[in-house]
Amino acid sequence: MPEPAVGVIGATGAVGTVELDLLAERGYEDVRAFASERSAGTRVTFGSRELEVELASPDTLSDLDLCFFSVGTAASAELVPAAVENGAVCVDKSSAFRLAEGIPLVVPEVNARRADEHEGIVANPNCSTIQLVCVLEPLRRAAGLRRVRVATYQSASGAGDASMKRLLESRPDEVSVTMDWPLEGDEFEEESKLREETRKILELPELAFIANCVRVPVLVGHCQAIWVETEQVLAPDDARDVLASADSIRLADPASAPYEAVGGDDVLVGRIRRDPTAANGLVLFTACDNLRKGAALNAIQIAELLLEDERVVADDRHLRAV
Repeated sequence: MPEPAVGVIGATGAVGTVELDLLAERGYEDVRAFASERSAGTRVTFGSRELEVELASPDTLSDLDLCFFSVGTAASAELVPAAVENGAVCVDKSSAFRLAEGIPLVVPEVNARRADEHEGIVANPNCSTIQLVCVLEPLRRAAGLRRVRVATYQSASGAGDASMKRLLESRPDEVSVTMDWPLEGDEFEEESKLREETRKILELPELAFIANCVRVPVLVGHCQAIWVETEQVLAPDDARDVLASADSIRLADPASAPYEAVGGDDVLVGRIRRDPTAANGLVLFTACDNLRKGAALNAIQIAELLLEDERVVADDRHLRAV
């Protein structure tokens, strides 16, 4: 099969730069970088060479087979349909399409089969959602899920380059835990996203779920404390065995997990124990590199599912979506 022509839109951002690194590591060569007018004309590193950043617009996103979008919701809403119209398959990281009817929301370890249902767009979930469902799905398969409660401790990189820069430039007395998402009634937008995306991916629309999200003064790496109630009894030792054999999960010492997670591709899980306050209750602690598995890597894994399943095929000019 010819190599796909790949576009990375948002190539100068926190996720986009990691996307380029991973594509280079995996041997992709026909790659173009796109960004807003502010960054167009600059250069970004791609393996051993540099790419000139092109302006991302409905007209410039052409002659591409795969597009990875890591831009804001408004930009995705404008640019993704244009790229699809031009023949590309798009994996979008924004919230523009995640909960849209008929658009698959995919974490390959959990619901890979849904990727084949795309009509040009596959949504890449929130970084916290990816981390969470990678852990919940093996437990669901083993014992069912009745209730999920989660507290997230999300790094500055989850809010983009500007948030990382603010943290790096802050004095010690200026660093604090924050909650920087829009408030929707009595919960933050991030908390409702986490709930609804988890329900969609796990195909459990009535799953009892509540989240409490905060931003912590860490550059990269999200952590989660998770309380799970299963339908059937699942002892902590059995839960460890289930998770140890699951894809993209690695058991780890919770004290070192946040540091070990950075730069890695697994969701690290530790402190698995019984929750004595709930029937069939378990408690876990997890850590994940939110820029890799939580964003860029998951997008590439989605695209590679489509290439493997020949949902993107070759013609005389380049690969086309089917």
